[in-house]
Amino acid sequence: MDSRRPPLAPPCRTLPEYVRHWAETTPERRAFTFVDHPAPHSRGVHRTLTWRRLDVRVRALAARLAAQAEPGARVALLCPQGTEYVTGFLATLAAGLVAVPLYPPSLPGHADRLSGVLADATPTVVVTTSRARAEVRDFCDRATVRVVTVDDVPDSAAGDRRPVAVDEDAIAYLQYTSGSTRAPAGVEITHGNVVANAWQALAAYGADTRPVTCVGWLPLYHDMGLVLSVAAPVARGVPSVLMDPAAFLHQPSRWLRLLAAHPHAISAAPNFAYDYCASAVTAEQKAELRLDGIAALINGSEPVRPGTVDRFHAAFAAQGLAADTHCPSYGLAEATVFVSAARPGEPLRRLALDRDALASGKALPARPDDPRAVLLAGCGTPAGQRLRVTDPATGAVLSEGEIGEIRVQGPNIGRGYWNRATESRRVFGTGPAEPAEPADRTEPIGSADPAAGGGRWLRTGDLGTVLDGQLVVTGRLKDLIVVDGRNHYPQDIEATVMDTHPAVRRDRLAAFSVPGPTAERVVVVAEHTRSTDVAEIDVPALVRAVRGAVSTRHGLRLADIVLVPPGTVPRTSSGKVSRALTRARHLAGEYTGAAGTPEVAG
Repeated sequence: MDSRRPPLAPPCRTLPEYVRHWAETTPERRAFTFVDHPAPHSRGVHRTLTWRRLDVRVRALAARLAAQAEPGARVALLCPQGTEYVTGFLATLAAGLVAVPLYPPSLPGHADRLSGVLADATPTVVVTTSRARAEVRDFCDRATVRVVTVDDVPDSAAGDRRPVAVDEDAIAYLQYTSGSTRAPAGVEITHGNVVANAWQALAAYGADTRPVTCVGWLPLYHDMGLVLSVAAPVARGVPSVLMDPAAFLHQPSRWLRLLAAHPHAISAAPNFAYDYCASAVTAEQKAELRLDGIAALINGSEPVRPGTVDRFHAAFAAQGLAADTHCPSYGLAEATVFVSAARPGEPLRRLALDRDALASGKALPARPDDPRAVLLAGCGTPAGQRLRVTDPATGAVLSEGEIGEIRVQGPNIGRGYWNRATESRRVFGTGPAEPAEPADRTEPIGSADPAAGGGRWLRTGDLGTVLDGQLVVTGRLKDLIVVDGRNHYPQDIEATVMDTHPAVRRDRLAAFSVPGPTAERVVVVAEHTRSTDVAEIDVPALVRAVRGAVSTRHGLRLADIVLVPPGTVPRTSSGKVSRALTRARHLAGEYTGAAGTPEVAG
């Protein structure tokens, strides 16, 4: 029954309205499946909710939540990954409350962030599961919140309840930013924002008119996980198959097996996941995979590395994986998530750019085999939005090929930051200055609808340019390293370090600048690989090799190279390396005694 083409979706204002529609029109179709892996060698235990069953569970929990909180109150989701998380999120929206997607206190290394977010959001109710209830109650012991356990609410609580009628401009949830460059802030995402972005994503990846299955392991508290694995399937009425992020990390072939098992699968993962699969999936595990039915693989890292895409496709070409399924994409929480994407079926847009020109704010071509070339992938075109590249200081629109701040306009742009009026006006309420000579400047790419997003232009804080109509993302404005008046992108330096020595753990390092006696100095803190004991590493030789490579490629002298154990470099809740926190720990002396050799000032 699930193989049939799903019926066309009606226009609905909220996600709970879509749930109700699918429950009435396609009640026995699969809605959400969670694949649990209770043992190391488990092939997966499937637990599925049909649209009818999901509707009952959402209405029952919404009734309980409505009895516990006033309309507009915040409800924190401290559930493990699973169908209970989906139910809790949708029920909160159906009750006219504001969801705060989070995670249980047991998530390693993120208790302080969780405490900070709860203090900022001030929820009235916390939703969890019976499995996590004890730890949640203990964690929230001093807070005046009510704890509701999803699986303890009986179906009978649903009665004849229907979703609360809410304005599409009302806040649906607070999406807290990852905190990679600052303290997490709650983005106010409206019902209209999330529905618009769900359809933008579906259209970008060719899923708005044909049957697909969304397959994902990204955490549901993360913006991409929430939209791709919950909002988009609900809007389109297609199945969503979920697994726990830890299950992927323990055995990445599990993700690939799910992709192979579901026709026309769409999935998303950061850059490191594709590298991880290419290196960790064994020949025996590959033998059982057929990957020719995958519709789209989304890579939302910044930047997307063509080398990673090549390694992943080379590793699984024999399993039928098509080279044109990879879709480099760009997005951020302030835009709900999706902004720009390369379309499935199109060849990867490879860009070799001159590193010296990038340092001066220009994107000029270079030979791909030039060791000083920066290799990037294009992130396609906007999905139902408008995009401009502007001067970060003046807001003036820049010409094609000039590096500047990316600004976005569309119906998916959030309302602002929760309880941060000044910062909201600066980030969400700006518009780029109109150029004096439009013919010589880059017009916005994407939708030409001037009413999109109410005319507001979002300042993303990301740097990039437009080349031949494609967005190219080069880095974060706050992460930019400026030495002697030249710009250096930390991820570019990090890529050089990773490629220089095999003992450096991929995507587990941070490059940043620190104050020096006369100028900024550059530091790299890198984890060594799990398979290598630090006593086995010739650290002075590693330091010499890294310093030489960075000097040759970037014209930089590294002030310090610190080699630390696996798990030492801090990461955000979405898995990104936190350069800001790594820098703060380095300045606080927390890496004193780690392997490495500071440069002698001279």
